[in-house]
Amino acid sequence: MKAVVCQNGELRVEDLPEPIPQKGHALLKVLRCGICGSDLHMRHHCDELKAVNDRVGYPALPSSKDAFVFGHEICAEVLDYGPGSKRKLRSGTRVVAPPVVRWGGEIDMAGLSTRSNGGYAERMLLDELVLMPVPNGLSADMAALTEPMAVAWHAVRRGDVKKKDVAVVIGCGPVGLGVIAILKARGVGTVIASDFSPGRRALAKACGADVVINPREGSPYSSWEEYGWITTFGGLLQMGVETRETLEKAPIPWWTAWRLAEVLGAGPKRPVVFECVGVPGILNQIITGAPLFSRVVVVGVCMQNDTIEPAIAIQKEVELRFVFGHSPLEYRDALHMIADGKVRCEPMVTGVVGLDGVEGAFAALGDPEMHAKILIDPARKASGT
Repeated sequence: MKAVVCQNGELRVEDLPEPIPQKGHALLKVLRCGICGSDLHMRHHCDELKAVNDRVGYPALPSSKDAFVFGHEICAEVLDYGPGSKRKLRSGTRVVAPPVVRWGGEIDMAGLSTRSNGGYAERMLLDELVLMPVPNGLSADMAALTEPMAVAWHAVRRGDVKKKDVAVVIGCGPVGLGVIAILKARGVGTVIASDFSPGRRALAKACGADVVINPREGSPYSSWEEYGWITTFGGLLQMGVETRETLEKAPIPWWTAWRLAEVLGAGPKRPVVFECVGVPGILNQIITGAPLFSRVVVVGVCMQNDTIEPAIAIQKEVELRFVFGHSPLEYRDALHMIADGKVRCEPMVTGVVGLDGVEGAFAALGDPEMHAKILIDPARKASGT
């Protein structure tokens, strides 16, 4: 079969041996596979990422010297199963699935392993346990967005964003666009998006952002008075004094009134900020610029060492939450949100290529004005997007 192999930072189309399913494996024909930002990172930072994964307990990640096949954002068709498998879904069923393959007592992530090739190929193996049939006649293009939308759904859930909150999304690449789409699907009233790229800002608007900002011209936190955010320590002192003064007028002791107000959810207003860029310096910029009590959800994957100023974060009581991946339930939730038309993610797909167009797609994705999410159709002969 044909597949795109990555080795030493180079991408090439090769003929590989056909994958042979074992017990519990499904043999799949790849219909679409998304090019993920992590694939772009891993092409040139493979050894750094492997070092991190070795430390957190996933030694199967390839090194730069290994030949492996990317691809974990998958929509596929069931072809066959390994001997002794349960075969719950019949051949011809279109499916999506987290990239999980079990080999005895070991688990690979397809596309992030030398043993289990990913979806940059005509065919691949996945564990039959994780297969989910594509509902409602959903197109292969949209079904292939299940994995990135599950990542966005996980980030939004970890952010504990309420409908009345103001959400700020820094960076409108595929990750940020997914977060915007999920926030609006969940009914968040105000979503502010910030990106230097005019093309990305237009896509953010198409995905549902209410306010779109060019950071060269303004700050995403500049409307703090409108939203009631506290931006200085002096403002915090003033709020404390004024609150105490107001509660002195209550018919109950001020401390009892304060506790009651906290139980009812009263307290300083703050945004939930999603960092979706993943380059050094962005996190500290957010900590410095964001209002007091901001909750910052770090979604972008920074592959280099970074520095923050803890004293600023401490005095502002900025809350940092780091997120990665998704759960199987969040994956299913994302699939059905897309299939039911609840999430607006169609604008994210800006191109489709065949296997021979993958190298050009990687180059094109380096220009934010050209593309956001490019899908691979292994059956497609033309290389262009």
